[in-house]
Amino acid sequence: MRVINLKDKQSASEHVATEIVKLIISKPNLVLGLATGGTMINLYQYLVDLINANNLDLKDVVTFNLDEYVGLSSEDKRSYHEYMQERLFKYNDSWNDNNIHIPNGVGPNLQVEAFNYENQLEQCGPIDLQLLGIGENGHIGFNEPGTPFNSQTRVVNLTPSTIQANSKHFDDINDVPIQAVSMGLSSIMRANHIILLAFGENKINAVKRLLQGDVSPELPASILHQHKNVDVYVDDVIYNKLK
Repeated sequence: MRVINLKDKQSASEHVATEIVKLIISKPNLVLGLATGGTMINLYQYLVDLINANNLDLKDVVTFNLDEYVGLSSEDKRSYHEYMQERLFKYNDSWNDNNIHIPNGVGPNLQVEAFNYENQLEQCGPIDLQLLGIGENGHIGFNEPGTPFNSQTRVVNLTPSTIQANSKHFDDINDVPIQAVSMGLSSIMRANHIILLAFGENKINAVKRLLQGDVSPELPASILHQHKNVDVYVDDVIYNKLK
């Protein structure tokens, strides 16, 4: 696991976006694992700019998102389907809708939806590059503390701390979904390369615990110590607390 400090969120986001563009140029059928949340917003802004500046053809790029809220349709402004459209996909017409995969949180049988998503991952994968954020309680995707390391895509219950953290995106905390469909930890670990981004005061404790090296389901992100190719990008705020 490599820890890389690029000083601030802006610089780190620009660097990772550049690396993604390089990968697309070298491998037009790249399989890319995508994350959402505030951590990724700058990265996607830079990625859009670089994709368009280089006139990239994205028709063969395959994407898989980590998760989606249960109960929010793809048209719901608060869904991760909509997040990805507004942050990335709508800015270039060459994205192939058939190659964009985001879990379905409103299907008639969510267990079947999760099973099918895992099968799609196995058929199209392995993911070449998986982007991750980290929750304040150490979750990656929506794999909350206590998640078995062998978990696959499934319906998960969100912890009160995650619901509280996500409430800033909703008008009322009572509107925050209490479940999600999420890739499992073993699903994430099949990626060839994982990049985790973490910035700001709120993520200091989670990153500190991650880097302490204790591997336990109580800190889901700690499974990354068992992966051979992980880069953790941080800012000065976090890096200076690690010394």
